[in-house]
Amino acid sequence: MRFHFFATLFFLLLCGPALAVYPDKPIRFIVPSAAGGSPDVLMRILTAELSKRLGVPFVIINKPGANAVIGTMEIVAAAPDGYTLGYGNIVSLAIVHGLMANVPYRVEDLTLISNCLRVANLLAVNNNVPVHSVRELIDYARRNPDKLAMGSAGNGTTGHLGGELFKAMAGVSMLHVPYRGSPQAINDLIAGEVQVMFDNLTSLSGYAKSGRVRPLAVSGPHRSALFPDLPTISEAGVPGYETLAWGGIVGPANLPPEIVAKLNREIVTALHSPAVSRRFAELDTDVDGSTPEQFLSIARRERPRWAEIIKRAGAKID
Repeated sequence: MRFHFFATLFFLLLCGPALAVYPDKPIRFIVPSAAGGSPDVLMRILTAELSKRLGVPFVIINKPGANAVIGTMEIVAAAPDGYTLGYGNIVSLAIVHGLMANVPYRVEDLTLISNCLRVANLLAVNNNVPVHSVRELIDYARRNPDKLAMGSAGNGTTGHLGGELFKAMAGVSMLHVPYRGSPQAINDLIAGEVQVMFDNLTSLSGYAKSGRVRPLAVSGPHRSALFPDLPTISEAGVPGYETLAWGGIVGPANLPPEIVAKLNREIVTALHSPAVSRRFAELDTDVDGSTPEQFLSIARRERPRWAEIIKRAGAKID
């Protein structure tokens, strides 16, 4: 008994100071998608507030590619000391496992700290496409099979799979053109190189508001506060259609519980701060702020759901 007491006391004396001062140096933050896309924009807003609260810089590192696998593997391989964190979302934690035969990591290879956000997609078309509603888009696509090119931020994104689900449910055929991120795809949508796109409201809403693309509908279960007159896709002609993206902060497996608890507490507080909540609202992104257990539950629940959507839509990696 006395041995166990002194061993525990020694461990606490050894580890206590290190945990008490965490963090005491910059934190690397891996975003497994391109700079300028929705995850990048939202995480820069959030980590700027976290940096103020924790007193250390967050260094954002964009690592796009391979359906978020490249960036996620960098998080998985990091030391579990709290100095490498990153963004884990619907793609890296759910979709990729239904889309790829051999994903080199499991959800259990990560520590899920807090789901931070939920955001719907916007369905938009190039201004020269002669349609002004979802119903007109469906009719036009049926009359012109494979004449419309559907751009996306990449294979396996909710824009790609949301588009594939739309095609399957509406009975239309459009050519999928994957890009390495939202900015490139949106530029080509504006230029007319692709004619249709599904992407996060965070990324597309500014271009729709300025008239550079034509919005038709939103993918979520309710209308957007930014576009109150715009119907949901379900309302507009594809009953039952719904997709929502989500994502949050993760780290490598085996992060010390004390660090996880501190990070979760600071993330939730930062999310509900005026600086972050106002900017997220301006981008029509709903704040979450879950516990680690709730975040893990979301990932486990969504994985089979998206596997079914992938199967139903016949989606594949292009």
